[in-house]
Amino acid sequence: MAAIIPNGNLAWGMQLPIQSQSTIYAQPWEAASGPTELAAIARAADRAGAFYVAVCDHVAIPRPSDEAMSTVWYDTVATLGWLGGLTGQVHLLSHVYVLPYRHPLMTAKAFATLDALSGGRAILGVGAGHLESEFRLLGADYEGRGPAVEEAIRVIRVAFEEEYPTIGGPGAEVGVGMQPRPERPGGPPIWVGGSSVAAIRRAARFGDGWLPQGPPKMGTAAAIDMIRTERQAAGLPERFDMGVNCEPIHVGEPAFDVSRWTLSGEPGRVAEGLRKYPALGVNQLQLRFLARSAGELCDQIERFGAEVWPEVMS
Repeated sequence: MAAIIPNGNLAWGMQLPIQSQSTIYAQPWEAASGPTELAAIARAADRAGAFYVAVCDHVAIPRPSDEAMSTVWYDTVATLGWLGGLTGQVHLLSHVYVLPYRHPLMTAKAFATLDALSGGRAILGVGAGHLESEFRLLGADYEGRGPAVEEAIRVIRVAFEEEYPTIGGPGAEVGVGMQPRPERPGGPPIWVGGSSVAAIRRAARFGDGWLPQGPPKMGTAAAIDMIRTERQAAGLPERFDMGVNCEPIHVGEPAFDVSRWTLSGEPGRVAEGLRKYPALGVNQLQLRFLARSAGELCDQIERFGAEVWPEVMS
C-alpha cells in the first residue's frame, strides 16, 4: 500500500464530463457531445497539469432510475484505455469502479493491463455501489456489498503483486498466471470512494487514498481525523492520498448563471478560495469547471493550469 502524490505536494484532477450524464451534475451542452469533445477535454487536462482524469462506472440503469441518472455511462476501462492513448502524463482514474459487480481477478486483469499499456498511469478507484436495482440486474449481492469490496481489494492487491496469485477463487490456491504485469511496482494504487462512515473506514483500512463522494455528514475535517486515527490504530503508513470535492469553478466572471457557491473571478481570487483545503490535511483536489461548451471548458481548464494553479502553489 502506498500513496503516490509526492510527500508535501498538492495535486488536482477532474471527473470528465460527457462520459456520465446524471442530471445531478451534467451541463446542458454535454447531451450533444461525444468522443471528439471528450478527447479534447482530456487532452486539455493533460496539458494543464492535471494529476488525473476520471471515468465513472455503471453497467445499465434500470427504469425508473434512468430519469435522474440518464443512461449515458461510458464503459470505465474501455474509456480509460482509449484516453491513455490520447494523453501522455495524466493519471487514469476509475471514479469509482463497483467491485461487487465483477470477480476481483477480472478487475485486477483490467487495471494491470491498463497500467501496463499506459506506462504506469492507472489508479484504481473503487466503491461499493449504490443502485440496488442494478445489483439485482447483475445478480450481485446488494446487502453484502461492503464486505465484498474489502475481500476484493485483498485479492486484487495480491494479483497486482504476484504473477501467480494463490487467492481469488476455486483453483487459485494452486497459482493462476496473470500477465501482463502492471508497470507500477505493486500495481496501481487503490483509492476508495464514498462518504459514509463505512466507506471512510474502508478507505482508511484498505486504501492508498480516499475519494469522497459529496461532503461527509460528519464534515470533511472529522472524516480526515477518522482516517488518520483508523490508520494509526491499524499500524498503516501515515502517508495517504486524501481527496476533497471542491466547489464548482469558473475562472473569470461568468457570462451565464452559476450557483451562488461557485468559485469564480480573477485567478488570484479562485486560487485564494482553494488554498483553504491543504490546511485540512488533503493533498488532492477534485475540481469541476462550469462552461457552456466543450471548447469553453477546455479554455477554462487550460487557464486554470496556467494562471490559477501556480498561485495556489505559491
